[in-house]
Amino acid sequence: MSDHNYTPKSKFGRWFNDRLPLLSLANHLTDYPTPKNLNYWWTFGGILTFCLITQIITGLILAMHYIAHADLAFESVEHIMRNVNYGWLIRYVHANGASMFFLAVYIHIFRSLYYGSYKSPREIIWILGMIIYILMMAAAFMGYVLPWGQMSFWGATVITNLFSAIPLVGESIVTWLWGGYSVDNPTLTRFFSLHYLIPFLILGLVVLHIWALHVPGNNNPIGIDLKKPSNDTVPFHPYIVVKDLFALLLFLIVFAFFVFYSPNILGHADNYIEANPMVTPAHIVPEWYLLPFYAILRSVPDKLLGVVAMFASIFVLVILPWLDTSKVRSAVFRPLYKQFYWFLILDVLVLGYVGAMPAEGTYLLIARVATAYYFLHFLIILPILGKKEKTLEVPISITDPIFAGSANPSMTKNNNDKI
Repeated sequence: MSDHNYTPKSKFGRWFNDRLPLLSLANHLTDYPTPKNLNYWWTFGGILTFCLITQIITGLILAMHYIAHADLAFESVEHIMRNVNYGWLIRYVHANGASMFFLAVYIHIFRSLYYGSYKSPREIIWILGMIIYILMMAAAFMGYVLPWGQMSFWGATVITNLFSAIPLVGESIVTWLWGGYSVDNPTLTRFFSLHYLIPFLILGLVVLHIWALHVPGNNNPIGIDLKKPSNDTVPFHPYIVVKDLFALLLFLIVFAFFVFYSPNILGHADNYIEANPMVTPAHIVPEWYLLPFYAILRSVPDKLLGVVAMFASIFVLVILPWLDTSKVRSAVFRPLYKQFYWFLILDVLVLGYVGAMPAEGTYLLIARVATAYYFLHFLIILPILGKKEKTLEVPISITDPIFAGSANPSMTKNNNDKI
């Protein structure tokens, strides 16, 4: 299973491949040695690729009919829904596709957290993934503004106003973002331009992300490095391809349910009211996938410190490979880490819930406790846990636990060995 000796059979194929080795690349991708114990949580990489392509295609079609003007944007969306052939379907696929995209990316991220896929030698893969995630949030926020409904307008007003908390230059940044002294037509035009551009930047970063992945190879559920090829690997095609396609089919069933049966359940009813600067909605909230960070923002009393906390909550994810000091990758062999991992998931769900609630009373108290634990988990617990935790014995190969039951000491590594 190696592509460096690959030679096309036809004369034309050899001539073409010598000048542009696309055939060698295709052979590499299909014959790539992949750990044989990858479970279905690993299929979300392929699902995310599908989501990105779907968003780009549907977005291009919508852009052909959308008008980025404060007086016409809302009506152009209604025109797409009512008059464009299958415009309702294209818009619902795009709008719900964003939610499905974030659902898949959160599963992808938390799978990496559980199995230690961010650890050496995969730090660059993780950092590229975090940059993609940040760009996704930026694109999603700008896309939320484009329908120019009430929640679009006031969401843009609230979020862009956060930059005014930056000392000295904050007000100038906000004025530059708005293109004036309030959210208006220049703001909408700029957001539309950036919303159109960012997915192509994400696509380029995805290529780098996959390229970086192919240097050290896939991680696996037991978190050990594999020799390629070996008895622990199988070719990417057909084994992994078929598994990915089956998972994608199941994912599409869930996706189709939202598109055809509950297309508006993940949105907000106020966004079907045209933007009115004179009427403020009772409760301004972003889309569900941004709610945990919104909760962190509101949990801090000071505006500037709230903005710092929100951005810091993302930054700690970027530097996670250096915060987690454990030499064992997979939570399968880290009993204490596994418990804190589930606490983190519960904490993020709580933050998402209180982010959708008014920032007052009990909700505010819960948000502050959840925010404190979020930072405690990454900045205090993980570094200490990596030094103090007593881990389980790690097999030296994927097949050893199957054939030997991990009973033979010669088939396991010492806990302190580098994985």
